[in-house]
Amino acid sequence: MPTELDQRVKKWIVGALPGEARLRWAHHIPAGTSARLDAIDVLLDGKRVQLVLRRFTDKQWLKREPDLVAHEAAALAWASNANLKVPTLVAFDSEGDQSGTPATLTTKLPGLTQLRPGDITAWVTEMAAAAVEIHRLDADGFPWTYRRFNVDEDLEVPGWSREPDAWHRAIEIVNSPPPKSRECFIHRDFHPSNLLWLDGKVSGVVDWVNACKGPVGIDIAWCRHNLANLYNVGVADEFLDAYTKAADFEFNYDPYWDLMTVVELLPGPLTMYGGWVAEGFPFISTDVLAERVDEYVASVVSRL
Repeated sequence: MPTELDQRVKKWIVGALPGEARLRWAHHIPAGTSARLDAIDVLLDGKRVQLVLRRFTDKQWLKREPDLVAHEAAALAWASNANLKVPTLVAFDSEGDQSGTPATLTTKLPGLTQLRPGDITAWVTEMAAAAVEIHRLDADGFPWTYRRFNVDEDLEVPGWSREPDAWHRAIEIVNSPPPKSRECFIHRDFHPSNLLWLDGKVSGVVDWVNACKGPVGIDIAWCRHNLANLYNVGVADEFLDAYTKAADFEFNYDPYWDLMTVVELLPGPLTMYGGWVAEGFPFISTDVLAERVDEYVASVVSRL
């Protein structure tokens, strides 16, 4: 839907561009769940340029991580220097002093998210190849390192679960020391909603605010967890197989990371991810999600 930007942010956008610029229009991108996203169309020296404005409006998130904007800016620069398919950073305002809100301004990549592919096998194979491309990148010297989101050691088995034994084992595993793992540059939120597609290929990876140096297994696990919720364990397993075949470096799967992703979301609530709703994916009820998550946890525990 059309967005009416205030004069302060308009001035910041126009001033950040290298040339004579005129803002034509802005449209809200509803898929953003952790920040406000707007597609921006400008004329730059007479040529049309499309950008994405990301404004970090979640005050609680900013309080926990005041360096969000600097983090994403650094991640985009790191990935761009390695020629990964990522947006180009145009400008950033860490404190919101210039634009009114902590924000990043990037180029808009071609392509759209794709959550309902015609060929799921081809879809997960291409997705795995995109992950491998990221994980080839060394992260030595990158200022941000992996940390788990949920550090509560008093986690409890969710009351809705019909697989309490599997959940108990999952919590037990996650509260034990992590396994040794290859560390590299990781996206840290790698899942289908953060991939853009064009002509059946991944045209870009977006949302780099959590990128860091960390264990490759957590990226694979986040994607598997999402695939299990969107579809089923079988699709999640297909992705793991595709990644294992595509990796041209040492990759040793460990169920620990899969279990970390489900435990990190405790204590809940268990609801359909807002990004899927915005992208038009068919509604998934709480009961169906609970069943799928239970099935996934039990499947991963069975691999131990």
